[in-house]
Amino acid sequence: MAKNYEIAMLIDFYGEMLTVKQRDFLEYYYNDDLSLSEIAENEGITRQGVRDAIKRAETQLQDMENRLGMAQRHEELRRKLTEIIECSNRIADYNLHHSISKEISDDCVLIKSAAMTLLET
Repeated sequence: MAKNYEIAMLIDFYGEMLTVKQRDFLEYYYNDDLSLSEIAENEGITRQGVRDAIKRAETQLQDMENRLGMAQRHEELRRKLTEIIECSNRIADYNLHHSISKEISDDCVLIKSAAMTLLET
């Protein structure tokens, strides 16, 4: 995962476990795309203070992910659900061109619908 995407994902999973200031700094930096200097000016602290707070928060997020693995599990589930949808599409396409079984067609629709519903959550 690219670092910005990874941190944004970890904020989504574990952000509530950080202090309000840590969460705010990460949100400003990663989601609002503010520079360290801009955050420092807005918060009335030094640029170095902002950098240190962000680095500590990133370390905490990484530590939580290493212990709990929720973000990694989420990404794995998304990949597998996408594979299920692709397989269902291939089965439905094969069925359409070879045997036209209504049961297989109906099952493919159910499988695809369930996987898509899970992907949206």
